[in-house]
Amino acid sequence: ACHESEDSLVRLGDGALEPELAGEVLKVIRSLADRQITMVIVTHEMSFARDISDRVIFMDQGVVALEGKPDDVFEADHARIREFLGRISER
Repeated sequence: ACHESEDSLVRLGDGALEPELAGEVLKVIRSLADRQITMVIVTHEMSFARDISDRVIFMDQGVVALEGKPDDVFEADHARIREFLGRISER
């Protein structure tokens, strides 16, 4: 019998993709999420991560600094994530 995996690991580059191609990649990932396929996504695309995720893990220097539901993580009063999000928004 053939078994199709329901899990995926995806690493999105941090700006290495052309904007149009990046949009297509995000569209494919969104369609997988709509099909309830479990994914672990490593990305700096914070608005996409917030929108598509059930759970977010924010890592700082290889250590889990914060984890939880997207709104809880992105709105946390945590100095390191505030600094990171500030830098990302400046780009």
